[in-house]
Parts: sequence; structure tokens; C-alpha cells
Amino acid sequence: MRFLNRWLGAISSLRLTLVCLAAAFFLVFVGTLAQVRLGLYIVQEQYFQSWFIWWSAASGNFKIPVFPGGHLIGAVLLVNLIASLIHRLSWHWRKLGILLIHFGIIIMLVGGLATDLFSVSSYMRIREGETKNYSEDSSHRELAVTDLTDPKTARVTAVPGDVLAEGGTIIQKSLPFQIVVRGFYRNSELHMIDQQSGHAVPASTKGAGARISIQSKPRATKLDARDVMSAVLEIVPANGGASLGTWLVSDVMAEPQDFELDGRYWSLQLRATRYYKDYGLSLIDFTHETYPGTQIPKNFSSKIALADDKNNDHRQVLIYMNHPFRYLGDTYYQSGFDPDNTGTILQVVRNPGYQAPYIACALVSLGLMFQFTLHLVGFARRAKPAAAP
Repeated sequence: MRFLNRWLGAISSLRLTLVCLAAAFFLVFVGTLAQVRLGLYIVQEQYFQSWFIWWSAASGNFKIPVFPGGHLIGAVLLVNLIASLIHRLSWHWRKLGILLIHFGIIIMLVGGLATDLFSVSSYMRIREGETKNYSEDSSHRELAVTDLTDPKTARVTAVPGDVLAEGGTIIQKSLPFQIVVRGFYRNSELHMIDQQSGHAVPASTKGAGARISIQSKPRATKLDARDVMSAVLEIVPANGGASLGTWLVSDVMAEPQDFELDGRYWSLQLRATRYYKDYGLSLIDFTHETYPGTQIPKNFSSKIALADDKNNDHRQVLIYMNHPFRYLGDTYYQSGFDPDNTGTILQVVRNPGYQAPYIACALVSLGLMFQFTLHLVGFARRAKPAAAP
């Protein structure tokens, strides 16, 4: 029991709170400086959306943690607040304001961590008269392996880009072949091979890659630039037959790479990660209004037809600026439009903790008002006898 009390006292101490806050301030300072060299998105990934900040040797053979990342600092601070609430604070009505403030901060931290870990932001581009049942995440990539044998039904097996980055052999039960990653490029540059290319080496032996050379590039750091992910893949039949050769896939290659195996036709394509829905959205009409005499957008809106056979929900909704459409955990915002004004771009956000900031702010506000009122009443009671003649 004594050990438990000492342990609770340590993790609920104000000293640990100050250490976490100091570490958070230092992390923000260092991360801000690192943006000059690494860019915003890489810093978010390596500093704030990680459990540790890692130092890698020049050879890249090993890495060691050198400082806690944003997730670890937030998690320790969350445990510290919960332990303080249980171990140190008095559960008395006069402490209700302090308790509400602690509950509000805890909910804020839990919601922020849930948002960072589980929220998904993607985009859905729809043309007038078109129907879509998926959104795309341009910040992540996936390898789409499609069975094209049946022209009426295309069966797709998606392999996340992070799996490609790990290398090795990819085995899927739905595929009659294995995919061996012969080369992976987080960022790359592709060049067509011609007679003036000299000793340029083709990226692959089959498909378009046989006429393209590939060069590894450092990660993109500018806000208006992005990485061009590419991979060289070897197709090996699962029954032990001869290799079909290597194929180049890249997210800048619009056309998929096709091949045949045992009378069945397949394609490979590296594309933005797709999130499929159980319902479809159709764009009925897109409206774009500008200020008179200018090209500055005044308002743009999308009239959408929702078709959800599973839940028997069929209706029309209007999505416009600052008026999103929420459905089955997804929130659709009017984000942009095509230049010819016949297509819309909707931002699709799935955030399980989106209500946490509202609840947290309400609890903290109630706690502050309660404590202020309690102290004000106490001060008035003490001042009243002193003011009497």
C-alpha cells in the first residue's frame, strides 16, 4: 500500500506536470526551427505525431530515441491529470469547480489524442451527373491490384503504401501471385529514356517502366510540393512458376500496368488511398457566385443526392460554405470546385473526437464560473460585517 501511494504521488505530482509542459514548449520550439529544413508535414509526422523523436545514424542501420514526441508528452500529461484527480483532489462540493476544470482538460487531451490517431481527412471530387461512393486521401498511397477478367466486375485488392515501404514479399490470399518489392522510393523523379539518355537504366523489365529511368529524391519540404512515391515490383506466380518480370508503379503514372497470368488479366496502379462508403453521393448541380466585376468567390454550393439503400435513406442535401453535411460519422465540407464550374470538391472528415473540444470548453467554463461565484460569495460575506456600523 505504501508503494502504491508513493507511486500515485509521483505520477500525480505538480513537478511532473511542469516537466511535461516544459517538454511540450521545447518540442514546439525545436519543431518550429526544424520546419525550415524538413518542411511542415515531415515535422508533424516526426515530432508531433510520434511517440519519440528518433536520431538515425548516417548509415541508416540503426536509430535511437532522443526526445519524447508529441503523443508521449500528451499521454503522460493525461495520466498525470487523472492521477491528480484521484489521488490529490478532495471530492467535496466546494471543490466542484476545480474538479470540472480537471475533467474538461482531461476530455480535451483525450479528444486531441483520438483526433490525432484516428481522424481521417480526404476529398471527394464529383462532376455534375456523376455518382461516387469513395473519397481519396492524397497524403497516403496504396497499390491497387485489380482483377480485370470479368468486364462487369472489377475486384480490387489494396495494399497500403506503408506495406510497400517495408519491402520484402507481399502475399495476399485473394491473389494467385506474390508481389516482391524490388525497389521503393518515398520520393522519386521519372525520366523517359531516349537515344540521348546515355547509360540510363530502365526502372523495370515490363510495362512502361522499361522505357523510364527512376531516380531517388529527398523528401519534399515545401508546402506547395509533395513526394512522388514509386516502387518496382516483381510478379511471381504462387504455384512456383517463372517470374513475370518487374513492373514500375508510381503515383504520377496515370495509366495502370497490365499483365496476364493463367488466362486472367490484372492491373497494377499506385494511387491515392480510397475510403469506400456504404452509400453513394451524386452531384445534381453546382453553383459558383462571384462578387460583381471580380473573380473573387462569393459563394459556392453543391446540391447532392444521397442514396443509401442499406439504411433506406434517399434525399437531397445542400452543402455550402460553413454549412457541412454530416452522415454516418463523415462530415462533408464544401472545399473547392473544378475550373469549368461543373464539378465540386468536397472535403470529407471522419473525426471520432470532434465533440471533445465543445464538451471540454463547457466543463472548464462551468468550473471557472462556479469557483469565481463561490469565492465572490465568500468575500461578500466576510466584507459585510466589516462594513456594518
